[in-house]
Amino acid sequence: MEIMKMQLGPLGTNCYIIYVDNQALIVDPGGDAEKVIAFVEQHDLIPQAIILTHAHFDHIGAVQEIREHYKLEVYLHEQEKHWLEDPVLNRSILMGTELKANAPDQLLVPGEVNIGSFHFKVLHTPGHSPGSTSFVFFKEKFVIAGDVLFRSGVGRTDLPQGDFKQLENSIRNHLYQLPDEFVVYPGHGPKTTIGEEKRTNPFVSITG
Repeated sequence: MEIMKMQLGPLGTNCYIIYVDNQALIVDPGGDAEKVIAFVEQHDLIPQAIILTHAHFDHIGAVQEIREHYKLEVYLHEQEKHWLEDPVLNRSILMGTELKANAPDQLLVPGEVNIGSFHFKVLHTPGHSPGSTSFVFFKEKFVIAGDVLFRSGVGRTDLPQGDFKQLENSIRNHLYQLPDEFVVYPGHGPKTTIGEEKRTNPFVSITG
């Protein structure tokens, strides 16, 4: 399995293209649809779905264009099922734009998910947003954490419906329960590991 990170959109949000053989998942296409499409075409990939860690504007900017180009289903947590269509909820209104996309096709709930050749577990990890989810690939030993956990940081909780205590609980009770060697692919910035963040994260650490 290969993972391509592309920094897209106005905030350089991490979009991940996960692929094995000729199948691909597109995670959080935050903008610049042409770059995603170019990579997919260059590598002769067949996208299976778009999966979203959450629906803030900087993670969804290219959703509609890519879904229409490849006729893909979009997966999003049920607590944010209206956010793609609503610039107030997805916060694009705060940037002076009105970003809209069609509603998700599939609603994510915690548990095991199979899409094409991909098998992963959905964790509900709210705090940055009410429907924030993380995607755990146990066999490959990595987690896509969206804007929940960063290298030496955590997702902001000062936006509407953000909650730091909830975020802390998500990190401690879900992400930090994963093995230390698991790689964390965040929504912004470089990758890290669960063990590194447990030891050194200044916001949520576990010592001893």
